[in-house]
Amino acid sequence: MKKTIEYYMSLPYSVLLTPLSAEDGGGWLAEIPLLPGCMSDGETQLEALEMIEDAKRGWLESSLAHNDPIPEPEPHTV
Repeated sequence: MKKTIEYYMSLPYSVLLTPLSAEDGGGWLAEIPLLPGCMSDGETQLEALEMIEDAKRGWLESSLAHNDPIPEPEPHTV
């Protein structure tokens, strides 16, 4: 089965939120550690989380177009 952008977008990737210093312009940095280089920022935590979704889509689309491997999050066990 070929995995689509919708498949990858639905996966529960962890997002790391970090406050940015005033020297860095303030706001928040959002990163998806499992997807190297996938990051975005925003004035607020919510804005950073919204922006990382766009960055994630772009990262995944590029990887799919180039047939690059795409890491998937480990399934959670209870």
